[in-house]
Amino acid sequence: MTTQRNSIVWAKDADGIVTLTLDDPDHSANIMNVLYRESMTATVARLVSEKASIRGVIITSAKKTFFAGGDLSSLIKAEPADAERIFVEIREGNAQLRTIETLGIPVVAALNGTALGGGLEITLACHRRIAIDDPKAELGLPEVTLGLMPGANGVVRTVRMLGIKSALANVLLQGQRMKPAQAKAVGLIDHLVKDRNALLAAARAYVLANPTAKQPWDEPGYGIPGGTPSTPALALELPAFPSNLRKLLKGANMPAPRMIMAAAVEGAQVDFDNAAKIETRCVIELLVGGVSKNMIKTFFFDLQKLSAGANRPTDIPVWKPTKVGILGAGMMGSGIAYVTARAGIPCVLKDMSKDRAAQGKGYSEKLLEKATAAGRSTQAAANETLALITATESAADLEGYDMIIEAVFEDRELKAKVTAEAETRVTSGALICSNTSTLPISGLAKASKTPDNFIGLHFFSPVNKMPLVEIVVGKQTSDEAIARAFDFVLKIKKTPIVVNDSRGFFTSRVFGSFTSEGQTMLSEGWNPASIEQAALQNGSPVGPLAVSDEVSLDLIRNVREQTKRDQVAEGRTYTMTAADALVDRMCMELGRKGKAAGAGFYEYTGRGKQLWSGLQQHFGKANRQRPSDAEFAELKDRLLYRTSLESVRCLEEGVVRSVGDANIGSIMGIGAAPWTGGTLQLVNYVGVREFVARARELARKYGERFEPPKLLLDMAERGETFQ
Repeated sequence: MTTQRNSIVWAKDADGIVTLTLDDPDHSANIMNVLYRESMTATVARLVSEKASIRGVIITSAKKTFFAGGDLSSLIKAEPADAERIFVEIREGNAQLRTIETLGIPVVAALNGTALGGGLEITLACHRRIAIDDPKAELGLPEVTLGLMPGANGVVRTVRMLGIKSALANVLLQGQRMKPAQAKAVGLIDHLVKDRNALLAAARAYVLANPTAKQPWDEPGYGIPGGTPSTPALALELPAFPSNLRKLLKGANMPAPRMIMAAAVEGAQVDFDNAAKIETRCVIELLVGGVSKNMIKTFFFDLQKLSAGANRPTDIPVWKPTKVGILGAGMMGSGIAYVTARAGIPCVLKDMSKDRAAQGKGYSEKLLEKATAAGRSTQAAANETLALITATESAADLEGYDMIIEAVFEDRELKAKVTAEAETRVTSGALICSNTSTLPISGLAKASKTPDNFIGLHFFSPVNKMPLVEIVVGKQTSDEAIARAFDFVLKIKKTPIVVNDSRGFFTSRVFGSFTSEGQTMLSEGWNPASIEQAALQNGSPVGPLAVSDEVSLDLIRNVREQTKRDQVAEGRTYTMTAADALVDRMCMELGRKGKAAGAGFYEYTGRGKQLWSGLQQHFGKANRQRPSDAEFAELKDRLLYRTSLESVRCLEEGVVRSVGDANIGSIMGIGAAPWTGGTLQLVNYVGVREFVARARELARKYGERFEPPKLLLDMAERGETFQ
């Protein structure tokens, strides 16, 4: 070792059982950093040299969690020139785990908490995995969610342990994070116990009862569950694997799932060591690529910063509302009531009539019924949650409440009315929030007696599933209001981004650029199926026409009309676009106002939905029904570049406060492709100068909306990137 410091504590008892306690002295969690590698090298050497006097080994942790995984701050720096060095380092680390599992003495993993990624891979090299049945603990191999794949032979071992199909479906391709009971059901964990004392006792008992433990795959004649690719039954299914993966990815630039599948299938055809080499080569290709860097930066570092309170004003005590009033029991209000009650906070759901309010509460009843039926909740817990929601038509029931969330229709006068009514009942200094998606908060705050306590809380539909809340700061909003809103969002287990006031704020502006560009393409005569497919192949979860229907074309039109009225009042002129004209025609002439109305760009039947055939008749052009490869690639670029350019403008104007807010907000709020790392990280991925050049090409062909903003031009000139 190059240092006397150690992250693995060795303790040997009178029975000859060695307990290895993972305890990184520099971090709150154990990670696979340089100190770990040095410590493990020394530990394995000692195990080998003293094996004759060792009866067995228990690996556990001194931290609250077992092991957090790889050192992402190091991994994100990997470049193609580092490939050979990293290959050697990974192979050396994996050889240590292989030595541990072939020592000829029992090795037990005693998991006291969360073990993800490399942490779980350490346990897979043990002969027995015992975990505390802690509902807060998470177990799994989530590397694919960061554009990576397991690198400590997690693919090799899960395939041999569970079989190709189960390993891919239940562990690897989606990176499921499982509670201990789920992990046991899948087959990753062998035994569950109630506490740490029982954990170590069970580990000792296994060591004493299994003096010559081996991995099943090291036993002569062992067969992989379900067979290898040469097994006739599995061989018949294998051709469907790539096809199913293509359907899952929809053509998106996601190399990690493809690499995982390749390593799993190819590795099952060879011995352990060669399978390990295959896995490592696949890992290296992902590590030095750009997609993993995009995803690591956003989904780990940016998300960590935001959740830790990077945008929360400091020196303000953490706050939790005692009672929350929610005005409007439509889809948004009902969803907000559900997540508020699930967080253990009492709330009133108010609407114009008791029946409408009760229908809103019924939304929570249905969600809780599903959760109970699926085993995610108990009936007692569901009843407790429902008891926290009071459905009412009376403002008197808001008496004494210290937080209000207005979630009525996007109409300024209506919002002002319900806000003023609620403020007569709530406590002095109550936090007053609006769930508006487009209307400027500073204007809405004029209806409040305390504009310094007025703030925007923009939820996304469906509220119970969407992870983001956009906190919108008005001109008079106080730091205390920002901090309290931030604390509430974390309490209901959502991710907060903080943005400054603007029409449409950040997410609605960027989302609007996506839907508008899709509508513009349709107005130009492009095949609607090609438009939707271009978005899906970019990695968007849904196409611009489908999501326009979901939002409602009528609502899109109403928001635009409100914008026009506001601009006229400000002495400005609203300029109609091709997308505006198309939406007007759909709503006013063709009577197709979106999914809620039963007809929009899509037709809705009992069998699902399909693009309305009339789109071709009313908007199609014969020469644009089968776009060439180059034309299709340009459709894809237009959708990507339009949203990234709008994000740059939001940053330039000070609407979005940080690059991390923009990246997280674009993915979690409006469905930007995960592989891009977000709308601003996409610019880094393409290269700022290259992005500017391509944007100018698109601007020459399609108009000024593609012109790169000055901020981007200055960055290109200085050779800067978004950090």
